[in-house]
Amino acid sequence: MSSHDANVSTGARVALGTLVTGLADLVFAMGFWWVSHQVPPLRILQSIGAGWLGEASFAGGARSAALGAVSHFAIILLFILAYRQAARYSVLLRTRPNSAGAIYGLCLYLLMNFVVLPLSAAGMASFKDLAWVISSIVMHAVIGVLCAHYALAGRPPAGKRASSAAGMPTNSA
Repeated sequence: MSSHDANVSTGARVALGTLVTGLADLVFAMGFWWVSHQVPPLRILQSIGAGWLGEASFAGGARSAALGAVSHFAIILLFILAYRQAARYSVLLRTRPNSAGAIYGLCLYLLMNFVVLPLSAAGMASFKDLAWVISSIVMHAVIGVLCAHYALAGRPPAGKRASSAAGMPTNSA
């Protein structure tokens, strides 16, 4: 870690992770739906806003798209913070961010599609487009890895004792 990296706050790293991860996900979704079905990018954001507004989101123009964008980045922030919190108690999450992050992302896919969406105004996700389902599952694994790396940013390298990190619990068992 360079001396410049040491001066970057945890909050700034998490904010950057939220921006990078959220944009990666949006570019993926917008690109997929534009290329495969000519769905305009604004409609992708409106579909996120549909979690709050239901079908009315698609008639809401830029306002419902803005609601979707804010909601999307808030969800990504929560994903990163949840991984960061869980990593305080799990050596595996701290030492294996790629594999643990990929599994985390797959769990996020299941959570979003089988819990959050059915409880939202958007309703249950459709699984009719197999290309979307498969690529979305893969992208969620990538999102999980990004969340893991940004959640752990600023923490000591995995080889250091957990007790040397501020606020990290010790594993003396």
